[in-house]
Amino acid sequence: MADCREKLFDQFPPVSTEEWMEKVTADLKGADFNKKLVWRTNEGFSVKPMYRAEDTENLRITNSKPGEYPYIRGTKDNNDWLIRQEIEVTDVISANSKAKEILGKGINSIGFHLQAENITSEKIALLLKGIDPETTELNFHSCVKHAKKLVEILSEYFKQQKIDTQKTKGSINYDPFKRLLKHGRDFEGIASLAADLIKAAAGLPKYRILSVDAYLLNNAGSYISQELGFALAWGNEWLSSLTDAGLSADDVAKKIKFNFGISSNYFMEIAKFRAARMLWAQIVSAYSPACSCAPKMKIHAQTSQFNMTIYDAHVNLLRSQTETMSAALSGVDSITVTPFDITYKEPDDFSERIARNQQLLLKEESHFDKIVDPGAGSYYIENLTVSIAEQAWKLFLETEDKGGFYQALKSGFIQDQINASSIARHAAIAKRKEILLGTNQYPNFNETAFQKIKKESNGCGCKSHGCIPDFPTLNFSRGASDFETLRLATEKSGKRPNVFMLTIGNLAMRLARSQFSSNFFACAGYKIIDNLGFDTIQAGVDAAIKAKADIVVLCSSDEEYATLAPEAQKVLGDKAILVIAGAPECMEELKSQGIDQFINVRSNVLETLQAFNAKLSI
Repeated sequence: MADCREKLFDQFPPVSTEEWMEKVTADLKGADFNKKLVWRTNEGFSVKPMYRAEDTENLRITNSKPGEYPYIRGTKDNNDWLIRQEIEVTDVISANSKAKEILGKGINSIGFHLQAENITSEKIALLLKGIDPETTELNFHSCVKHAKKLVEILSEYFKQQKIDTQKTKGSINYDPFKRLLKHGRDFEGIASLAADLIKAAAGLPKYRILSVDAYLLNNAGSYISQELGFALAWGNEWLSSLTDAGLSADDVAKKIKFNFGISSNYFMEIAKFRAARMLWAQIVSAYSPACSCAPKMKIHAQTSQFNMTIYDAHVNLLRSQTETMSAALSGVDSITVTPFDITYKEPDDFSERIARNQQLLLKEESHFDKIVDPGAGSYYIENLTVSIAEQAWKLFLETEDKGGFYQALKSGFIQDQINASSIARHAAIAKRKEILLGTNQYPNFNETAFQKIKKESNGCGCKSHGCIPDFPTLNFSRGASDFETLRLATEKSGKRPNVFMLTIGNLAMRLARSQFSSNFFACAGYKIIDNLGFDTIQAGVDAAIKAKADIVVLCSSDEEYATLAPEAQKVLGDKAILVIAGAPECMEELKSQGIDQFINVRSNVLETLQAFNAKLSI
């Protein structure tokens, strides 16, 4: 085999980077390489179009092994992960029944979301009846005020049931910082209650009690380096405050669980999780823990809700599938796939089954659990890992300089940073610089969504306090929300504007521009009337009037617009709004003649469509 390989490679002599660059430069024909091919990421660093072995020569991370410090390649020597499903517990008996049902369908981790009234010894016993805590990871979410009570009830329940707690694993989500991020309300005695929780959880040695819910930042539209940088500061807040309170670094680090989101930036997300483990290991090591396993980061990942949509909702499956792939390949401990229909109703049996199967497909058919860290050695991923780690570390240090995560939250620094990113991403979506398939690009022309929306907003969900925040909060508006509001307004108006494509002239250009324009206006839910082409402007306008067009889009070539656009304006008059598809050189001249509506790739799609809605009294 070795001889065959050597002969094969003999046929392909090595090509130096200089030779590659000479070829690229020649193909660019004078264009600037850095401007044309080097990609500037939202994370603050540049990505080259190609990476070679020499790009990894000075990267110390490439010598790491799976399961070994600094855990960049994973905290274990295999790539198995737990498949988790969330259950909202309104009735403990029905929740128990559902849990037992899904445990027979591939789930081996459950997230129970509990209300205060369900946190009693009797109800927890009913909730867990028939479920084996030694073989199923159990995760509990509750109000921070009831976390200690829940810990005590679980400890006593395991004791009564003679459960071997060395075999149990799970978490209790104690996260008082979530209250600040979501509601702008502080919580007194965060560190002291956390210390009490750790002591109370002595009977749950394998349970993680302290949460770092970085998925909130992801769902609010953060960039990847921000989610990671603030997550590290969040985790360090626990370490710093609780070691100051007298606990050992080992006791604290082993009780922290990181809950990350996963965006659709496939390779970046793989790099994020690799960088996360490495940086966290270094942070914990700075506290000089006695146990070598203390620096291991425990990661749960859940697919993003920021990029989920109401329209063409099945595309959410494509997004969540690639997100799940990123997390699985990067070696996280457990994954929750968010059901595709969660944006407009409570997930049903079908959407939850599909969400489970998305992970089962990766395990049982694609064998993602068989290879540890397949990205290792990839010139691209190794460089991305270092770049993201550097950006996240800068943000971590900046947060520490502001007094740490808690103080940075109360000053609004973290919220301001994330909300600014959200605004930037919404602007990018409005201009199609960030694509949400089915929403701001290639929408389903005839889809309606108003009737299928069953889940209404119920405010912030706070009960024990007023809704006036004392501190800045995160904006959880999804990326698609502005376009959805626009399109829903069209549906609710009861009138659907007709957009007529007046295609004429150059065949290639008119077809390309009619397709562009159709997708453009369909984003607002308008009815599209496309055409193969007309021989004259008069014929096209006559057909448009017959079709009761509200908007007529002239689709032709730039050269022909100088004569066709004024003619179309004259023939059409005020019978409909005339729009020119493109940005011809004669644009200013046409504007001087009163033709002022143009759409092109530089248009702000959202603002343009909002303006048309206003013109059409929608």
